[in-house]
Amino acid sequence: MRTVHLILQGKGGVGKSLVASLLCQYLIEQGREILAFDTDPVNQTLTGYKDLPVQELKLMKGDDIDRRRFDQLIEAVLSASDDVVVDNGAATFVPLSSYLKENQTVDFLEEAGMRVLMHTVFTGGQAMKETADGLVSLARHFPTVPLVVWLNRYFGEIATAGKQFEEFKVYRENQDQIAGLIYIPMKSPQTFGRDLEELFSRHQTFAQAAVDASLPVMTRQRLKIFWSEVCQAIDKTGIIDALPNE
Repeated sequence: MRTVHLILQGKGGVGKSLVASLLCQYLIEQGREILAFDTDPVNQTLTGYKDLPVQELKLMKGDDIDRRRFDQLIEAVLSASDDVVVDNGAATFVPLSSYLKENQTVDFLEEAGMRVLMHTVFTGGQAMKETADGLVSLARHFPTVPLVVWLNRYFGEIATAGKQFEEFKVYRENQDQIAGLIYIPMKSPQTFGRDLEELFSRHQTFAQAAVDASLPVMTRQRLKIFWSEVCQAIDKTGIIDALPNE
């Protein structure tokens, strides 16, 4: 069974491409063959990772998104011999969600022998309400699809009125559909934070950084620690164990 991982969130700039790149790297390290698609018409961040198997899908026709071009994505997904990761931009969140729903695409893919998993990003700070709305939208429109929530605290702690995410109403009401919570590690901004920003700006994978002799030894050590914690966080969800690749 092959798996389609859809990265979906209506709020821009919250870390969707980061999640897509982390997921791709994790799956590869788990020995899974993957193919990734970058459908963001504004910022093709994932496409910049030359060490990852990413294809750019152009969705714009003039100044508008041509929804018929999503047909190309589904055909490519069906023809792929591997697991698939789709990084979707904020500009295409509503069009792609509508396309998936109107065309009963999830059922179609499942009937073709594929499993569909939706990943979404939830942040702290000013964007918390908007990312919560994105989570609710996915749960409402795709009630049978398992959701994985990536908690990104880069913009602020994910807490309100003394309550943590697991106590939020949005979590309690959708808990049965949420297949896993992945907390992206928070580290010191002056050390880990700077190293990670530079890594991401170079579009370099953690595997590349680990053998990059041009990087200071402690930079490589911090990146190794961060990546190990990301992998442990994904491991804890057990989502990969439930996603056979034979």
